[in-house]
Amino acid sequence: MDYELLENGNVKIGQKAPNFEAITTYGEIKLSDYKGKWLVFFSHPGDFTPVCTTEMIAFSKSYPFFEQLNTKLLGLSIDSNSSHLAWMYDIYYKTGIKIPFPIVADRSGEIARKYGMIVNDISNTETVRNVFVIDDKGIVRTILIYPLNIGRFIPEIIRIVQALQVSDCNKASTPANWVPNQPVILPMPKTYQQLEERINQINENKNGISWYLSFENVLPNCKKEELNDNNRENK
Repeated sequence: MDYELLENGNVKIGQKAPNFEAITTYGEIKLSDYKGKWLVFFSHPGDFTPVCTTEMIAFSKSYPFFEQLNTKLLGLSIDSNSSHLAWMYDIYYKTGIKIPFPIVADRSGEIARKYGMIVNDISNTETVRNVFVIDDKGIVRTILIYPLNIGRFIPEIIRIVQALQVSDCNKASTPANWVPNQPVILPMPKTYQQLEERINQINENKNGISWYLSFENVLPNCKKEELNDNNRENK
């Protein structure tokens, strides 16, 4: 049992995402249902609110891009399932856009508090705009927190998923402002012999500025089996 989680009511990068069961707009789910898939689990302050409505529309329009990345979306607020359904229908009626992913009805706030989505200094009832990127093994890889009045930038969330997947399957890192199809950063040498080899590679290929910072071109998208193998050797 994670006693730190019980005491502090939040999760951290690198830990197993706490499992839960919930009622959603697409029926009952468990977090463990997403095993083998990446998941963007996000909270919103409330249904029928302006910023949240724009986010739901934006997430829905971007849904095919997440699907291409083996990634599912899951929303949450402390509103009821009936409220979620009415809001979904209102969005569809006004815009023609269907919400293609589930929204958790967390009326008790149990899940929201477990994930640290409620900040008492801001509101005792509304969730702030959290985003948890959870990988296909159920590990929390990224946490983003936005204030109530600032909408999320969905392309950045997509870019984060892409960066995590590319870095995983290449055992590499991504530099500042990285976008898909750009080079990644090679792991630093661990021995002096490797250092000398890296310097020779840089001199030959012009792919870095020093032994501790060099780059490599990689495939823009990893194959599914590569995504599931974090111990893959460098190309």
